[in-house]
Amino acid sequence: MNKVCGVDEAGRGPLAGPVVAAAVILPTNHNLEDIKDSKKISPKKRNNIYNDIIDIADVSIGVVSHRTIDKINVLNATYLAMEKAIAGLDNTPKISLIDGYALPNKDIKSEGIIGGDDQVECISAASIIAKVTRDSIMKKIDPIFPIFKFREHKGYGTKYHMNTLAVEKATPIHRKSFTPVKNNLPSSAIFKDEKKAKKISLELVALHYFNNGFNIIEINKKYNDNITFDIIAEKNNGIIIINVRELNNYPSSIELKQIKSAINEQMIEHNNDSEVCLHIANIGLSKNPIIEINNYII
Repeated sequence: MNKVCGVDEAGRGPLAGPVVAAAVILPTNHNLEDIKDSKKISPKKRNNIYNDIIDIADVSIGVVSHRTIDKINVLNATYLAMEKAIAGLDNTPKISLIDGYALPNKDIKSEGIIGGDDQVECISAASIIAKVTRDSIMKKIDPIFPIFKFREHKGYGTKYHMNTLAVEKATPIHRKSFTPVKNNLPSSAIFKDEKKAKKISLELVALHYFNNGFNIIEINKKYNDNITFDIIAEKNNGIIIINVRELNNYPSSIELKQIKSAINEQMIEHNNDSEVCLHIANIGLSKNPIIEINNYII
């Protein structure tokens, strides 16, 4: 295995979501073709090449959240993601070739190459891994904030995103240190508006599950006039229906029976034999939200 590592990032510029870095050590004699700057490859081809790289190379990914970006700034967050990616490799590289500038951490031997993602094969490979990984994260986040259409623009400041931000105000995954977001933060009055408070409660609980490895399938799915499935999530082929409530607000035995009945009817209707769980998520809205989860057997 060649011990030269290529490193690149995706997601420094967006207004929302994480920054992602990838580190890639390619085999010395490989037969991969069309490895170049990820921005110059179509999404379909990029995904195919991503799979090819994963199959043969030593690959590691570093992800740094929007919260950390706000704390240490996006440049330092990018360096941190790169360091995480390098540290996660199976093989310790002799040198890491970075798209742009060398890492400030002198404990990691690195060399910066301006435009490296279009000149150096291992950096190009890293750019593809980082781009596909981050795009996948934003697509998975999309169901939590459907009105923002993160699936389409991946958090970048498109006209649609900017207009939606101005109307809807920032979500919990927006980078509050970025000026367009800072100018559109929701006011504390949101907690006094029952409808808006419910919306942000669903978002925060859905994010909690997402951060714990669940795929969010849908939010606010109306079953009938009396019952709405607040969040539908999936993990390991099991379905989780999440009912979101304020702290200390627990369902009565009658409510539980109605919810369980609705879930069973829904599963039968769709001929779905997956394992199903009901979670009651109690949330206290504050600067540091409290989320308590209780599991119920269907």
